[in-house]
Amino acid sequence: MKKIYPFVYLLILFSIYLYSPLLLHAAEKNELSDGQAIYVPAYSHIYSGNDERPFLLTVTLSIRNIDPKHQIEITIVDYYETQGKLLKKFLNAPVILKPLESLRYVIPEKDKSGGSGANFIVEWKSDKFVNSPIVESIMIGTQTQQGISFTSRGRVINKSK
Repeated sequence: MKKIYPFVYLLILFSIYLYSPLLLHAAEKNELSDGQAIYVPAYSHIYSGNDERPFLLTVTLSIRNIDPKHQIEITIVDYYETQGKLLKKFLNAPVILKPLESLRYVIPEKDKSGGSGANFIVEWKSDKFVNSPIVESIMIGTQTQQGISFTSRGRVINKSK
């Protein structure tokens, strides 16, 4: 049996490292659905410094119908605080999102009631199997000359009936 030299191992490892993002992306499935409940992490503030000073953030919930041909119906958009208490129901009636249309809901920076573990539950449905919407939260804040922004993508959950 031939001895494999260390640089060959390095070349193999480098190749795996270089191409693994492509493999992960290719493995992502774009399954069709006729409805889902989606949990979306949000942060009305995060903590900074050793004394855990709250850094207040504006939260924007974005719901995007990425299906180019079919509408979806948004049935629930609820905002919860860190301990799981419902803070706000955004919808009194379902909202139709046309193909490629988006919605947004904003929690102002001064509203810190959600806390660092805030979240949204978004439910949607369709009379056809469609591309699932992209649902994410965008957090942004500035204090003096410091700014921060980041996003959190929603995750499909199963709700017990």
